[in-house]
Amino acid sequence: MNERKGILFVLATALISGVSIYVNGMGVKFANPYVFTGMKNLLVGLGLLLFMLLMKEWQGIKQLKKKDWLRLGLIGLVGGAVPFLLFFKGLSMTSAAQGGFIHKTLFIYVSFLAIIFLKEKLNKSVLLGLGALLLGNFLFLDIQVQTVSWGDVLILGATLLWAVEIILSKRLLATLSPRIVAWGRMFFGAAFIAVFLMLTDQLGSLFAYNPEQWKWVAITSVLLLGYVYTFYHGLKYTRASVATSVLALGAPITSLIAFVATEGVTWSPQKIGGVGVLIIGIVLVVGLESFRNMLKLKRPI
Repeated sequence: MNERKGILFVLATALISGVSIYVNGMGVKFANPYVFTGMKNLLVGLGLLLFMLLMKEWQGIKQLKKKDWLRLGLIGLVGGAVPFLLFFKGLSMTSAAQGGFIHKTLFIYVSFLAIIFLKEKLNKSVLLGLGALLLGNFLFLDIQVQTVSWGDVLILGATLLWAVEIILSKRLLATLSPRIVAWGRMFFGAAFIAVFLMLTDQLGSLFAYNPEQWKWVAITSVLLLGYVYTFYHGLKYTRASVATSVLALGAPITSLIAFVATEGVTWSPQKIGGVGVLIIGIVLVVGLESFRNMLKLKRPI
């Protein structure tokens, strides 16, 4: 039952991710993506804190031990701060397609780190599924092999840090609620980004935002809140390898929204084939039995 709950949460995350990418593309272009990211992280952190207060979960925060605070701070550093700085810098130095493909390999690093640190097992079905996910992303994103640039290296570094953060979060979720872990990631991540912005004299650009830009900050923050809320709940109840594999559906969802909403957008046979391979990969990673159980409706007693 918990596995089913976890997969359903992460499916919701993939849907929110697909919508979020499309909405971010519609928004105004920000001159300083670091400030934009820091503001979104801070607003989401505050939103999670407010939600915990409404849920009367403040007692859980008060009972956090010193080691819990240190781990939450570490998650904020390696998940909510440094990788965002690396990712945006890298994206400015390489193609969007190549950078997106590198980021979509997150499930590979999480899966193999999960073997070492979470004692998850990768049987033949899971390995085949991981291979199918990699091929599906390659086909769907229509990757053209290019020379590796420093931008690609920075994005790979960001992706590896996100993989480490997911493993750390999964271990911490054994004792803490998903809301507290998500709050730590976003709130401390925003704090570290703020320090970076102050040290590099970039914080002042925040005060140049116009009402239109603030509107998009608010919209994308709501989507980000939904993303982290569902993902960390999903991560608590399912394997880390499964949680990150299901997220691969986010990119096709974005393209499907664009296909419906925008005239002239078409899907090539290669893209359609890529989606099919992605779905096969997810089924293999989740496991046929778990997938069947997830689809079963609860029978009346």
